[in-house]
Amino acid sequence: MVKQVSEIEIISNTTSHEKQYSFGEFIKEKQEDIESSNVSEEELDPDVEELPLIVREIVPLEDDPSIPVFTFRYFILAIIFIIPGAFIDTMNSYRTTSAAYSIFFVQIASHWAGKWLAKVLPNKEVRIFGRFKFNLNPGPWSIKETALITITANSGATGNQGTTPLSLSEVYYGTKVNGALAIFYMWAIVFIGYSYSAIARNFLIYDPQFIWPSALMQTTLFQTQKKSDGDSKLGSKQMKVFFIALIGMSVWEFFPEFIFPMLSSLAFLCWVAPRNKTANFIGSGLNGMGFLNLTLDWSNITSSIMLSPYWIQVIQFIAFVFGAWILLPAAKWGNLTDFKYGLMSNGLFLSNGTAYPTNKLLTNDLRLNQTALAELGPVHMGAQTAWNMFFAYASYISGVVWVCLFGYESMGNSIKKLYASFRARKTSDKTLALSINEQYTDRLNKLQSKYNEVPQLWFLILFAASFITLLVIFATGRLFMPWWCMIVGIAFGALIVTPLSWLYALSNFQLAIGSFDELLYGYMVQNRTDKHPVGATIYGAIAGDAWYRAQYILQDQKIGHYMHLPPKAVFFSQIFGALVGIPINYAAMRWVLNTKMDFLNGTKIDPLHQWTGQSLKSYNTKAVQYVILGPKILFENYSILPYGFVLGVGAPIVFYILHRLFPNSRLKFRLWNTTVFFSTMENFYGNLSTGYFSQFIGGTVAMFWAYRYKHELWKRYNYLLAAAFDTGYNLTVLLIFIIFSSGRVINMPNWWGNNEESVERCFALVD
Repeated sequence: MVKQVSEIEIISNTTSHEKQYSFGEFIKEKQEDIESSNVSEEELDPDVEELPLIVREIVPLEDDPSIPVFTFRYFILAIIFIIPGAFIDTMNSYRTTSAAYSIFFVQIASHWAGKWLAKVLPNKEVRIFGRFKFNLNPGPWSIKETALITITANSGATGNQGTTPLSLSEVYYGTKVNGALAIFYMWAIVFIGYSYSAIARNFLIYDPQFIWPSALMQTTLFQTQKKSDGDSKLGSKQMKVFFIALIGMSVWEFFPEFIFPMLSSLAFLCWVAPRNKTANFIGSGLNGMGFLNLTLDWSNITSSIMLSPYWIQVIQFIAFVFGAWILLPAAKWGNLTDFKYGLMSNGLFLSNGTAYPTNKLLTNDLRLNQTALAELGPVHMGAQTAWNMFFAYASYISGVVWVCLFGYESMGNSIKKLYASFRARKTSDKTLALSINEQYTDRLNKLQSKYNEVPQLWFLILFAASFITLLVIFATGRLFMPWWCMIVGIAFGALIVTPLSWLYALSNFQLAIGSFDELLYGYMVQNRTDKHPVGATIYGAIAGDAWYRAQYILQDQKIGHYMHLPPKAVFFSQIFGALVGIPINYAAMRWVLNTKMDFLNGTKIDPLHQWTGQSLKSYNTKAVQYVILGPKILFENYSILPYGFVLGVGAPIVFYILHRLFPNSRLKFRLWNTTVFFSTMENFYGNLSTGYFSQFIGGTVAMFWAYRYKHELWKRYNYLLAAAFDTGYNLTVLLIFIIFSSGRVINMPNWWGNNEESVERCFALVD
């Protein structure tokens, strides 16, 4: 059993969602530490021995059920940490680059804030609504309260997929959706996903073989904090380092973000030849390849360099080099493509390179205007957008094939255990009488059996309320999509939630399904006479959140399992987080659309190329291709695209054969993860290729040199500094908004470091 877990390949996939982490090196490190210990199997209790080796080393195996978790302090701090996270994550979705609202920051800061509240709040009971009362300060602050606040923030202090179609309809099609309708739609798609967690949780949460690496990582930090509480000297030192780093990054970020924007893209080739178009294109990070371009702006680097294993970062950098330093010049100066326009744009074009008037392709009753299509000619994409779409198809298939090939042996045992558990529940009267965690005999499930389980009825009620809400919205024609497509999306989500969550629980691999969902929607409405292009993104948000939100709630429930939190408390905290966070998501969306619309719709150009809404533009490009034109016309114009599926199948097989032929090769073919490569190739660099070279340098320092040669220092401060840097950047963005944008707009005067033509001083690109 122990051997089986230690052989699991930890597979990582870095997506646009800011709370996704990679833990391959972390798992490997902990396994090596454990295997070198002197603990013998004979010394372990039988219920402890059932746990995987790494779990028994990290997770606390004792519990005190009397510790309160739903306290006044919890509610106050949960709301405080949700609001900025929900706003920042939504705002960041419209920017070209950004640093995520760090969940590590929530873990660290809420713990310190909670201990402070435990010192200053009076031990006083407050009575409200007659008989109901609560204590302002029921006792010492506990790590359980920290864990519950973090779980709540995971649910609420994040973005929402629903803002994408709502923004798309307003920016590109001039339709503003009613605010109340928008919020209820956003609540419903999230709660559909939460209710779907009931399908998989009985097996994926309680079966000890499903270790959930990301949940294990956060549990490690919780345990580190708990141990630090007993060492005031260490805790004080870590707090000092955290706040010094936070304040330092906050002060620094005022320079590249406002005062001295040239620091965001140091284009050395442009300095040598500021009026040479070739040198400018090669060296520019804002309008070119970004060759040897460096950045000193944390938003272009982010804490990913301190979280992802080094081998993941190597693959990502190779993919960037292939995409930006090989394919871009091949498309611009070579024969990679006959269509030379829009190389670094994700828009759509006429044959002469001018923007395609996509609004003319739709009639007033939302039908394809065949006459206009014949007059205007084929719809062209820039070469980069075309290969983004190609590799998106490859990454989807590659993810499934790679896990099936490389994870077969370790996952095969889990499948048998899953099936045996299912049969036991159906055939054994005694088993049926037990709660789900009592069906497993390991120590963690024995500890959790002291708490009441979440009734299945709660999930059914949540699903019914969400389903009825969505049905009313679509049946009344309020949101651009046929009601029956909503049912298909929900049904499709129900089918994939268990296998994809199962893969994630074992390997930490999150399969992105957005492009596939939108392609599927295109096929569903291809023969309809009336079809709104925003419908593809509406469908993708419903089907996508059915999987993504189910995965997040399952991961947080596993954290609750590891930290011995009452399951009902975890369930409530996740609902509470979404109830608070989603109205903030909508408010942030409204602020961006009200203040940055000219940048988003292309009327004006942001000098820093940050407020581009290029993600939104990509969604519109796919909407036109999948819905207005349809998959048939798309694949007729770009016959190479379906071969992305073939590549996704074939590439993992090649590396698997190489791995089996040369299992001890120093090339380590099992680490050449094609899914990570294809997923990175799927990223649209657009007019911003700065940051990637700097990321690789920073990742080499943090995850190779420091991890290997300064390991004790790395373990103590790596994640703490990652949280501090991200938080410092986000604090600066908020301060710039409050000081310079919330009231009267104040722009930084132009000077040498903020040139009006080009902040990089790549003047040939703007001549």
